[in-house]
Amino acid sequence: MALGKGRKSGISPNAALLFQGGIGVVGLVAILVFGIPVLLIGPGLWPSLIYGILGAVATYGLLLLLTRVPRLFPENLERQMQGLYDFAYSYSPLVLILLSLLAGVGEELLFRGAIQGWLMAYTDPVTAVLAASVLFGLVHYVSFTYFLVATGLGLILGAAYALSESLALVMIWHAVYDMIALYCLLRFPRWFGVKIVEPAANRPHE
Repeated sequence: MALGKGRKSGISPNAALLFQGGIGVVGLVAILVFGIPVLLIGPGLWPSLIYGILGAVATYGLLLLLTRVPRLFPENLERQMQGLYDFAYSYSPLVLILLSLLAGVGEELLFRGAIQGWLMAYTDPVTAVLAASVLFGLVHYVSFTYFLVATGLGLILGAAYALSESLALVMIWHAVYDMIALYCLLRFPRWFGVKIVEPAANRPHE
């Protein structure tokens, strides 16, 4: 992503990485403390890797198509995309990759591994996937439309975890999805109605 220097997000790279990594720590602690069974590999590492990448590409492509359907969502996502663009633009590509990886591992440990896994022990799979997905959407709430998008993504990841029995698969899926989303947002901001930051000499390299 060869981009110029943008506006500062107000959150240092270290703080952003620490926060995202902390989510994974919370999920891991919950799994260990409550003895939640985790289905880690399922069909195997290579199938998890391949299907995770393919799933991420397909999911992002589907979302991109849905956002082009007039009046499908109760409000447009331009304001949220502008905020995400401003946030992401102030970080180096390395930091964004690390954030995506930590989000994939950490959030899936918490929402699919811990929360969905715990609910599976006390409810049926549909209820577990739905409840964990709604919580996932609420944590990402910045608007009702964004909540719907995040909940929808949670449903896809939750169903993928339940069907594949591979937490690794949904971790890869989530991380690659975030990488694709950030790349497209920064590389093609006009797709999302984002106002482009005026380029400066160089992008920061934290």
